[in-house]
Amino acid sequence: MEFNHKPVLLEECIDGLNIKSDGIYIDGTLGGAGHSRKIVEKLSDNGLLIGIDRDEEALCVAKEKLKKFENVKYVHDNHDNIKKILEDLNIDKVDGILLDLGVSSYQLDERNRGFSYLGENNLDMRMDKSQKLTAKDVVNTYSQERLADIIYEYGEEKFSRQIAKNICIEREKSPIITTKQLVQIIEKSIPKSKQKDGHPAKRTFQAIRIEVNDEIRPLYKTVKDCIDCLNPLGRLCIITFHSLEDRAVKNAYTEAKGKCTCPSDLPYCVCGAMSLGKIINNKPIVATDKEQQENSRSKSAKLRIFEKI
Repeated sequence: MEFNHKPVLLEECIDGLNIKSDGIYIDGTLGGAGHSRKIVEKLSDNGLLIGIDRDEEALCVAKEKLKKFENVKYVHDNHDNIKKILEDLNIDKVDGILLDLGVSSYQLDERNRGFSYLGENNLDMRMDKSQKLTAKDVVNTYSQERLADIIYEYGEEKFSRQIAKNICIEREKSPIITTKQLVQIIEKSIPKSKQKDGHPAKRTFQAIRIEVNDEIRPLYKTVKDCIDCLNPLGRLCIITFHSLEDRAVKNAYTEAKGKCTCPSDLPYCVCGAMSLGKIINNKPIVATDKEQQENSRSKSAKLRIFEKI
């Protein structure tokens, strides 16, 4: 499949990684290899790029895109397992890590994967097709209360209770198996006067996708693991698209930075506060107006950068 979407915050990420030509770098969300191509172009023959993706189809696309580069290793896995991945590769530390979180443009373009609320496709939404849990399972087996909580928390959808209620009513008649069926339920659950802010199904689809792929729960630990895997002066760049993701990244960075809690009148620190590094940008970097006009996916993107001591 042809895949030409421009990666989000590309130049900002490359600047943030502060790439050394002979360094080892990880793209933990390889996707269509947009960021990776730019990284590997800056590496010498002694440098190495490790591309990780849980989506085997995305890995195949990336391999084709990067086939002229010999210093790339491809790993079919989840970036949450970064320590085990490096252990298996006999690599102790790396010089930079990039995570571009959320669903990729590649996955949205592959309509049969069920990520998109446009068209009619099977309710799937798995980034890794080898896992068992699908969107169809979530929609048809979760309790009304649990569905409502997920749609509210992960989708920030004000009409989550009504959507969950209507899902449960409809699935009693027959299983909900297509994206179109789910969209129709969502549309009738939200008053027409409140359907002006983008597609009415956008927030619910996001919530179900996050649940299916367990995108939020492990994130805080993953950020800490990534920092542990960095060499001194190594950089971690993370792009988020959701307030819960951004909060987890910000909190993990703040804890890794460390903060002395000793009273100000003490001559030296006795609380044992340790710092693993520094936060490069206290405020997240966002896309320029030009990029937001050219690439709608960039509108909610936030980049945070951490440097290891």
